[in-house]
Amino acid sequence: MVQENRLHTSDFIAPLFIVEGKQVKEPIPSMPGQFRFSLDTLQEEIKQLTDLGIQAVLLFVKVDAAQKDETGSEAVNANGLMQRAIKTIKDVAPQILIMTDVALDSYSSVGHDGIVDNGKVINDETNEQLGKMALSHAKAGADMVAPSDMMDGRVAHIRLVLDDANFTDCGIMSYAAKYASAFYGPFRDALGSAPVDQQDIPTDKKTYQMDPANSQEAVKECLLDEAEGADILMIKPGLPYLDIINDVSYQTQLPIAVYQVSGEYAMLKAAAEKGWLDHDAVMLEQLIAFKRAGAKMIATYFAKDAAKILS
Repeated sequence: MVQENRLHTSDFIAPLFIVEGKQVKEPIPSMPGQFRFSLDTLQEEIKQLTDLGIQAVLLFVKVDAAQKDETGSEAVNANGLMQRAIKTIKDVAPQILIMTDVALDSYSSVGHDGIVDNGKVINDETNEQLGKMALSHAKAGADMVAPSDMMDGRVAHIRLVLDDANFTDCGIMSYAAKYASAFYGPFRDALGSAPVDQQDIPTDKKTYQMDPANSQEAVKECLLDEAEGADILMIKPGLPYLDIINDVSYQTQLPIAVYQVSGEYAMLKAAAEKGWLDHDAVMLEQLIAFKRAGAKMIATYFAKDAAKILS
């Protein structure tokens, strides 16, 4: 009766990786229990998630290398993989909330979240492309776009583009404080989106993602995104940044989401496989920590595991 925080299946956002092909359910070696789905196998996964009471998904696509270029032009293809995935899910489960990743790294030939020119990620030109990308997702049926790129001013630009096209009901979950973390490795393996090691192009994302040593900057970034029209503020990664979740929760009226990222997931899976940790107990302890810190929703690869226990 006196427990202050509780987990519910409705807290979870399930990230999903999507690829071209048929009858593809391809295991991701660095993320045991996670898969890349083609559109046909995606339908069965969505049914399983909804049966467990999970109400939201966050979509990522892995595009073929031949479709990648320096401006991420495939990202705005009205018949692209992301756009078809949105429509597929809406046909299977119209009630589920579809969130879509908005960034260019999966579509970029150099693996960066923005357009690269003369060795630098250029902010404003990237925002123009992100606006077009977000609009294409909204037209396909996305309920909420999730810009994860960390360009300055992109939330305001996306909001303007969506509103001008009469998609005022399409929300924005902004990755408001996304750190330049070492915990993203398995995710980049899953999508083939790591920055390329090429002359004059940075091999990290430190020029636009946040310094792990900074906390006040995170609050500032979140408040800027709130002012620009974000509906939800995302903190990423999760466990190493519980203090950031808590700090921001006292500064904003917006709901806070947290992304328990691939490295956090992989560490627990590996330790549990060795018998060093109790998988389910540690998983639930980690998830409740996010709620205690102030997060209202959790993007986690443990969504299905946790939902099975809670139900």
